[in-house]
Amino acid sequence: MPTASVQWIGEQKFVATSPSGHAITIDSDRASNKAPGPMELVLMALGACTGTDVVIVLEKKRQKLQSLEVICSGERAPDPPTVWTKLELLYRLRGELDEKAVQHAIQLSEEKYCSVSATLRKTATLSWRYEILPPL
Repeated sequence: MPTASVQWIGEQKFVATSPSGHAITIDSDRASNKAPGPMELVLMALGACTGTDVVIVLEKKRQKLQSLEVICSGERAPDPPTVWTKLELLYRLRGELDEKAVQHAIQLSEEKYCSVSATLRKTATLSWRYEILPPL
């Protein structure tokens, strides 16, 4: 079973080590803001998860993707636990891309492959849109 460890280093700061051995500092105190907070990491994980899916699907579709940025925005519940309740994703892609291929890649990620979005859908509504920018 994959296991992460989280070591308190003072105040509301922790060093988390992933099951694969990579470490990251986490700061739960949003006032000091010395490192990403736990819920910020969830947004970042969502972008990385779905972004990976989109890149892989577009490669399989032989699309010429030059760049991809996934911008993840969200709203949280007002009362504890302050879970994500609304998430909006903007996929900003650049390259020689067929619009239907892009739509299909995003749809596959959001509905089938992305485990982070599947987890978040239990508390949040997810919506997405995309922009296709011309190749450089």
